[in-house]
Amino acid sequence: MRLFQAVNQDARHWQILALSGLFSISLTSSDFGARPLALLAAIVGALFAQAAGTVWFNARMAKRTAGSGSHWRASNLEAGLIGWFAGFQWKSALITSLSLSILLRANSLWFWLAAGFIGITAKFLIRYRGKHIFNPACIGIVTVSLIGGSAAWVSPGQWGQAPIFAAFAIGFAALVLSSAKRLDIALGFLIGFAAMLFGRALYLGDPMAIPIHQMQSGALLVFAFFMITDPRSTPDSRLARLVFAMAVAAVAAWLSWEYHIRGAMLFALAGLAILSPILDHLLPAKRFEWISKKDPKHDPETSRRGMRPRPQLVRS
Repeated sequence: MRLFQAVNQDARHWQILALSGLFSISLTSSDFGARPLALLAAIVGALFAQAAGTVWFNARMAKRTAGSGSHWRASNLEAGLIGWFAGFQWKSALITSLSLSILLRANSLWFWLAAGFIGITAKFLIRYRGKHIFNPACIGIVTVSLIGGSAAWVSPGQWGQAPIFAAFAIGFAALVLSSAKRLDIALGFLIGFAAMLFGRALYLGDPMAIPIHQMQSGALLVFAFFMITDPRSTPDSRLARLVFAMAVAAVAAWLSWEYHIRGAMLFALAGLAILSPILDHLLPAKRFEWISKKDPKHDPETSRRGMRPRPQLVRS
């Protein structure tokens, strides 16, 4: 009971457990599945970017508080390491790293390291009103895929069609999404994408086995339950999330049919990420914040009315 309560303090704990389980399934069920060294490389790149971004953010906030001097000579420097790394979000970096290791395949470990670094860096630099635009894992994979060409790709059907995988993914995802309140966007995307696949099969006269097989993709489940549901890069209102989900599903289907792009869902999400702040403006709602039920402290990823809270400084 105490273990459950400890895990349930933060929805990200469930997400880390679920993605760790999916990583283990990929590691054991595929000849060219997830690799421990790839996960390590992604963690190194993501944690380095998270640490650098946290220090940069805290230095900027300290500069504003001090009112004079450079970023690095402001009050955060006097606070020492505790002040520099106030609000350090290792959970975000780990979730991004696990997602990368599950979906991304490459010829070199440098691609995972680069994807982790790029994804977390984009979270700090590409923002609108205190909310990051891109899902970190998504933009990391898309960027290295475009740069690496055939040397980096997404493996959509790596787990085969084992029913146990679907049950595992959906069971853990339900725990995650019930806390983050993003089950609507996952179901919206899956229903929209399935409708397009089955509709196309009916129009072309293809057997129903084809869209059924496509809906059993491991990458589809990971994307639907752990990527498009990211509360910090998707619209805040339910109606806006459903509109966003349907748009991503439509573009993903089009890219897959017309251009046969591996990982079309990721490219669709990255390309339509700009819709999120637009929909937030048109259909405003209360902004989601990752806050632990036990320790609701500040962090650089949390914003209120478009402004990020000041980090707490500890003076020696």
